[in-house]
Amino acid sequence: MKKKIIKILKIVLPLLLGVFLIWYSLKSATPQERQELWENISTANPWFLLLSMLFGGLSHLSRAYRWKFMLEPLGYKPKLANSFMAVMAGYLANFGIPRSGEVLRAASLSSYEKVPFEKAFGTIISERIADVIVMLSITAITLFLQTEHLLAYFRANEINPLFSVGILLALVLLGVLGLQIIKRSKLPFLVRIKKMAYGLLEGMRSILKMKQKWAFIFHTLFIWFMYILMFYVIVFSIPGLGNTEFSIIMAAFVVGSFAISATNGGIGVYPVAIGAILMLFGISKQSGEAFGWLTWGTQTLMVLILGGLSFIFLPIFNRQK
Repeated sequence: MKKKIIKILKIVLPLLLGVFLIWYSLKSATPQERQELWENISTANPWFLLLSMLFGGLSHLSRAYRWKFMLEPLGYKPKLANSFMAVMAGYLANFGIPRSGEVLRAASLSSYEKVPFEKAFGTIISERIADVIVMLSITAITLFLQTEHLLAYFRANEINPLFSVGILLALVLLGVLGLQIIKRSKLPFLVRIKKMAYGLLEGMRSILKMKQKWAFIFHTLFIWFMYILMFYVIVFSIPGLGNTEFSIIMAAFVVGSFAISATNGGIGVYPVAIGAILMLFGISKQSGEAFGWLTWGTQTLMVLILGGLSFIFLPIFNRQK
């Protein structure tokens, strides 16, 4: 009974957090600010929104195609249509139960392409490692590009940057110490973590050993390039944001990438986080949150449509084989 309650809370709490943030954001705004937010959203140029959806669709298609490079060495060659529909159905599932999409994605391919679930899920974990590496690289580049803005922010708020660097170094040292403890420990919990870490490292090695690793790397970079484009073009749909520096938009992209996993599909958290980071660069809260809502809304709409159609057509497509 206790386990069921914990599972329900894991599903419900992130959703409640998202709803609360939406309510709080709107309630704390003045009527004029709410009106400005709505005007920014309602007057957005729809062509840039459609272009954003196109870039998002291409990234998902590339992800489905990239998957075959992980499966082919295992002796499986799934149809692109099945891979794509499994990917989209998985994204849709994440709106209901966070992180359930990977499980559903592997289960779909197991059902319709006879790929063992364990192998399909293992390839998903391996390709996620590649995505994490790219995301961390983008984050590092963005921090480098924003060094001047960050120093100005520290000075304006009387924060000693050396103190922040010291904290960062301390965290790194604690991390290294923690890794050494995990490596040498024989406690069952830490042993499981160590085995998981070794599995992830093995997944990284498998990427470098695959026959078509350059094609895999190309699609990985293409996926993230499309992510950035689908985010960036929304700027041109909102009056007054078209001249925003690309480095500032990248800072918002990084924050949004982390914020989207906080709740079911990023509901509530995503636009608030985007608005908050853009305020640091002198952009109004209303314009920033409108940008966040439009970005989140267009991609959510696309996932709802393509994910819903995938659930419907997966059994139909495979019944006609």
